[in-house]
Amino acid sequence: MTYLLENPERVWALTLVHIQLVGTSVAIAMLIGIPVGIIITRLRWLEAPVINTTGILYTIPSLALFAIMIPFTGIGATTVIIALAAYSLLAIVRNTVAGIDGVPPATLDAARGMGMTGGQRLVLVELPLALPVILAGIRLAAVAAVGIATIGAVVGAGGLGRLIFDGMRTLDADEILAGAIAASLLAIVIDWGLARLGDSLRRDASPAAGRG
Repeated sequence: MTYLLENPERVWALTLVHIQLVGTSVAIAMLIGIPVGIIITRLRWLEAPVINTTGILYTIPSLALFAIMIPFTGIGATTVIIALAAYSLLAIVRNTVAGIDGVPPATLDAARGMGMTGGQRLVLVELPLALPVILAGIRLAAVAAVGIATIGAVVGAGGLGRLIFDGMRTLDADEILAGAIAASLLAIVIDWGLARLGDSLRRDASPAAGRG
């Protein structure tokens, strides 16, 4: 904790950069992954190729993916954001499909009986009930992104990984531990916050499902 206490301004500045990297990448993954998941529930033949492709992307080591991307995206935050978004797609797409598939058939039948169109059922019934499951995927993606983003310091993206790699270069164990502790605390805070939000959404969804 010595380095954290002696250098709070630097740690806070790098934490904000780290949050920006994670937040931007997960937001991009949501904008892509949720619509893709919805399309899969309508066109089932897409499920295997999409899930397999996102699964393959997830298995590529981060340093290898950065190296592949650098000739096209250069050194810096852009490379890391694109890579983190690619890693986040698997959890978000898979949980979107699982959440929509988990909507009770009786609820959908009731919506049809009320005369709702397919689009209305999606927006007013399926997505609200699937939201807790979708959020669980976002939670997994965000926590994983916090850890992977630390490696982004290697390609000049900044963030808390700077503390770890600067400490390794200068053999400063306090700085290395400061980076590791700060990244771990950030992951815990994000996980806790999204978990609480998911619990709240789940409580709200349960009465709605019961009424359906």
